Amino acid sequence: MAEKEGDRPVDVDIMRTAPEEIPTESGDHPAPVLTWVIAAAFVIGVAAVAYIEFRGPGQPASAPTSRDRALPPDAAANLGSAAMPVVVPPLDQSDPVVRELVRQLTSHPQVAAWLATDGLVRNFTVVMVNTADGATPARHLRALRPAAAFSVDTTANGLVLDPRSYRRYDGIASAVASVDADGAARLYGTLKPRIAEAYKDLGHPDTPVDQPLERALVALLETPVVEGPIHLHPVKGTGYAFDDPRLESLTDAQKHLLRTGPDNMRAIQGSLRSIALALGIPASKLPAARTVVATH
Repeated sequence: MAEKEGDRPVDVDIMRTAPEEIPTESGDHPAPVLTWVIAAAFVIGVAAVAYIEFRGPGQPASAPTSRDRALPPDAAANLGSAAMPVVVPPLDQSDPVVRELVRQLTSHPQVAAWLATDGLVRNFTVVMVNTADGATPARHLRALRPAAAFSVDTTANGLVLDPRSYRRYDGIASAVASVDADGAARLYGTLKPRIAEAYKDLGHPDTPVDQPLERALVALLETPVVEGPIHLHPVKGTGYAFDDPRLESLTDAQKHLLRTGPDNMRAIQGSLRSIALALGIPASKLPAARTVVATH
């Protein structure tokens, strides 16, 4: 049953935090949640949109910022393949080149809508850092949201997440699967100087940009695929929390990836793994795929 506010569907979140007012845009938007450079960015975008649509009247992300979290000592350095012979303009003039390079990487129709936005390198960098920290960069992707409303079902055993909600992400999973891993690694290598510049502008002058990229990938690959009904309970405001403490303890970014559904998660994580390897992250540092059955 979709939550309603007047005649407009209200998206609700499965969160642990207290509500705050979050403005939303009028009208519904498609779900071109496809950030560019690598499939990791695509998944980060998925998480951000899931956050927008599942959160009730404003439940804020509670994860710490990158300044509060220590970087792992063995974080990868020098990720990405050799740069392509392309002259990348200054950061704030780079959108046209980025659009052309991404179109060469994938022709999936859902990519085009995201590419129509501005500040692509800066947007990707913020999304990457937030996901590495476990937070959700909703404010940077407010316009990117599925048109269909989030819904829950009432069963004899209580509330469950309606599995039909997963279908809204089929196109996104398909788009992630359309990305060539080797091409993504070359694209990252090509654009990394501009990404690093945007990362420094966020207040990280001495940290290699590869570190948050690896942390984001590892965190998303650590997210378990959940089979069976996912039971929920209402929390203060209009949101829901997971009954299963294993799921409720996930970071916000991981919880939002989980909401794409088991089939889509497997497709997304499979692409993430291939791209992580192509980027140069050793297989030994990538979490093994994991499936759990939700408890009630």
